[in-house]
Amino acid sequence: MNAFLQHRVKHLAALAAGLLLSLSATAQTVDGTVEKIDAEAGKVTLRHGEIKSIDMPPMKMAFRVADPKWLQTLQVGDKVKFDAAKVNGQFTVTAITVVK
Repeated sequence: MNAFLQHRVKHLAALAAGLLLSLSATAQTVDGTVEKIDAEAGKVTLRHGEIKSIDMPPMKMAFRVADPKWLQTLQVGDKVKFDAAKVNGQFTVTAITVVK
C-alpha cells in the first residue's frame, strides 16, 4: 500500500473512532416497543419513553438503524432497550436489544 493510501486509511480509522466515542458519550438507553419494521428502508418504528440525550419526548417514531441486520432479529410487539442519536442529521438507533 502506498503512503497516500496508508495516510487515508489512518485518517478514516480516526474519524470512525471519534464518531463512535461521540455517540457513546451521548447515548442514553431507553425502553421501547417495536411497532413496525421496514427492512427495505432500514427503519424501525418504536413507541418509546423520553430520550433526554436528543431532547425527544415520549412518542411513537420511525428511526433509521445503524445496522440493517438488526431488523432481522426484531418482531412487531418486541420490548426493547435501545440507544439513539442524531447521525448525519437523522435520528438513528445506534444499539438495540430485545428484552426477554
